[in-house]
Amino acid sequence: MVQHKAQLKKQQKRGVDFKKIRRKVGRKLPPPKNTTNTEVKSKAIILPEQSLASEKAGLAVSKKGLTLKELLQQTSHHNAKVRRDALIGIRDIFSNHPAELKMHRLTVIEKLRERMSDDDKIVRETLYQLLKAVVFPACKEDNQGTFISLMMAYVFNAMTHLSIDVRLMAFKFFDLVVQHYPLSFSMYADKIIQHYKEILQKNQFNMHDKGKLKSVLAGLAHCLSLLPCNKSSSTDNDAIADRRILHAFESQVHEDRSGFSVTAMELKGLLPILVSGLQDFMPSVLTMEAQTYDCVLSILKSIDVVVKFFVYGKGTRTDQDVLQMLLKKLFGVFPLHPTHQSSEKGDNRYFILNVIISEIFFCLVDWSAPPSAFLDKFLVFVVDALSERVGHSGKSSFQKHSLSLIPFIPKLIMQVDNTWKPHILQTFTEAFKKCDPESPMKLVCLSAIEEMLFPKNCSVSLNTSDPVIADFQISWIREIPLLLTLLGDKNTSASKAVLLLQLHLGQRGTFSEELDNMQYSLREFYSTRSLQDGNISYGPFMKLDREIQELSICCLYYFSFLDPSLLQSLAACCLCHDLEPSLLFRILEVTNSAFRAGHIQIADYLSFLITLLSRYQVSSESNSPAVDKGGKANVGLFRSVTSVVCSCLPQIGDDHLVLKMLEGAVIDQIANKPPLALENMCALLRMIVTLDSKPTKLSAPSVSKLANVLPRYLIHVSSLGEKDIGSDNTIRTSRNRYYTLPCFLLFHRSEKILYDVLNVMSSFISGPSFDGQNDHDMNNHSIRIVAAVNVILLMHEDVRVREILSRYKKEIGSVLQNIVRVMSDEGYKLKIEEKHKIQCAYDRLKTVTTR
Repeated sequence: MVQHKAQLKKQQKRGVDFKKIRRKVGRKLPPPKNTTNTEVKSKAIILPEQSLASEKAGLAVSKKGLTLKELLQQTSHHNAKVRRDALIGIRDIFSNHPAELKMHRLTVIEKLRERMSDDDKIVRETLYQLLKAVVFPACKEDNQGTFISLMMAYVFNAMTHLSIDVRLMAFKFFDLVVQHYPLSFSMYADKIIQHYKEILQKNQFNMHDKGKLKSVLAGLAHCLSLLPCNKSSSTDNDAIADRRILHAFESQVHEDRSGFSVTAMELKGLLPILVSGLQDFMPSVLTMEAQTYDCVLSILKSIDVVVKFFVYGKGTRTDQDVLQMLLKKLFGVFPLHPTHQSSEKGDNRYFILNVIISEIFFCLVDWSAPPSAFLDKFLVFVVDALSERVGHSGKSSFQKHSLSLIPFIPKLIMQVDNTWKPHILQTFTEAFKKCDPESPMKLVCLSAIEEMLFPKNCSVSLNTSDPVIADFQISWIREIPLLLTLLGDKNTSASKAVLLLQLHLGQRGTFSEELDNMQYSLREFYSTRSLQDGNISYGPFMKLDREIQELSICCLYYFSFLDPSLLQSLAACCLCHDLEPSLLFRILEVTNSAFRAGHIQIADYLSFLITLLSRYQVSSESNSPAVDKGGKANVGLFRSVTSVVCSCLPQIGDDHLVLKMLEGAVIDQIANKPPLALENMCALLRMIVTLDSKPTKLSAPSVSKLANVLPRYLIHVSSLGEKDIGSDNTIRTSRNRYYTLPCFLLFHRSEKILYDVLNVMSSFISGPSFDGQNDHDMNNHSIRIVAAVNVILLMHEDVRVREILSRYKKEIGSVLQNIVRVMSDEGYKLKIEEKHKIQCAYDRLKTVTTR
């Protein structure tokens, strides 16, 4: 029976297992009843500081907050950017905290050297700049042996790296090491040259990549420039000893005691490689690009050093012949020049290259053999170069680059035929006169002139009988005094070279006439006196170093005669307190030797000595302008000068004759108005008593002048004791003895002088003051009498003068009578204090004279 749809629905309702719940859209479903609650609740923990920050407190950190230890660790990171940033951070720390590098320099070097072989180019370049700018300059004064050993192990490792870029960079690192530690090349010279040979010989990089090649060749040229060019066994032995000391901790040490013998073998193999490389560059030299020029320049410099090493050092004539054969093609293309019109810069480059090639040729030329086929064109280039007909680089650049040709001039002048000599001498002389006095070229020219005037090889010398050659030599000599004045104190090495040349001219005795004429121009070198106001202008002599000053003083001896004007210039220098005392005594010594050799007239010599003693400004006070260079009182210095001058007087000749010659000048200086200073007066009196004898040889006019001057002098001496109340009595007595001794000797030798002095003192008590006496106190009779009494008391302190005074009681009595007359005469209007002083002085004199 068929059922209806309604019946079917009822049956379905009874059989439903899960009730379907209708949900509204947008409402959140409730969680299932069997769901596990995963919600976690916690509370914050507050700490006073973080542990990482506390560990770095007080440490030097980079901008990113990393310490040196952390940065050194990051230099080995697998990421190149991290390694580069670590190097930058290390530089930052060392720039801000230099002490970090000093404390950890060895640790830093040990870690940084590993990056020399880094695969990343930027990392290697960053390391190079770090070492160049920061690390090497700071470690330059440290233990070089340890530092070099740490670096070179990794430099050699980088030189054998598979990557050509790493190998090329290794040579840059080595060049940097050599720049700061030149000893590193001599320690590893053979190994380094081997590596250079390999990198150049195998041609492992494209020849057109001249930027990389330029760096390698420049480093090679710099290293080879450190090779010795002069053979010196002692120097070589010292170098080997240094190498053993520096490598005492290494297993392999060079035991070669011949110095650079191993290096010589390596250089013989290097030269053909350099010549071959130069030939490869020849086609591109005509275009003269910047990189091509740099490469060719470095190759030529390297060849030049190798040639000089064999010519002046370890090589034999056979080695030089081999070098000539290797370089024959180079000499054949000389001079290098462009195929078309070039710029001024290009001309300068060709000029520089041709100068180096000329150096190489003149080093190798064999003058004992027939002239080389290339000689004439090299001589043409030398003449054109010195006359500035080649190269347009300006005066300073010309002098700089043509400088290396000058040392070959003496050899050329002595070896070439007569057709070339005048041309070379003319251009050389013009170049010598035109170059700046302070330039290096002037110094090199002076050395060449000395070699041409005094050749070391006596078998080859210039023919001085040839008037053409003699004229050039005279023109060189006449430049000496002018050059000394122009140089001033700006270039001491050039001034020393000029004076050495002058000294050798005097010692050899050649060109004596020109040498004597030189002194008229030399006055400006020492000092000159203005004709208008009489002021003295000191020349360069006073400002030069002591060694050069003494050298110029030695040159004075070799003039066949010393002109009085030059002696006056010397005397002015001696009177200057800026002159070192030792130089003052040296001038006295040289002038005395020159006089004894007959180079100074006796009248000029005596005038020089009198001027020195009469015009020297002496002061016993340190704040006075008349003090020595150190700011000290110069009394002791002047007394020593006086002693030296007096010791020279007996060497001049017979004492009586010498006294007659200087008596008038000295007495006039002593009687000069206004009077001389006490020290100068004493020095001149000592000159007289040194030559005088008993009985005195002085003339009557001189005795009369002395009798008028000595009282004033003795009163000045006696007044010193009153001024120095706090001085030690022994010192005061010794000083008075120094001043009074020459007077007492004169009294002993001539009683006439003592008699006249006593009469002058007697009239001085009651009469007018001395002529020229400007002291206002001497118008006071009490002061005048006390001073006169003190003088007589000073005389009584000397035994011999006291004995003489016993025979002049009448004159002393006259002095006492004049004192009494002054006290009793109301016309003098004396005060009570003045009368008391006079009475005391009278009593002291009466007591002493009546014993």
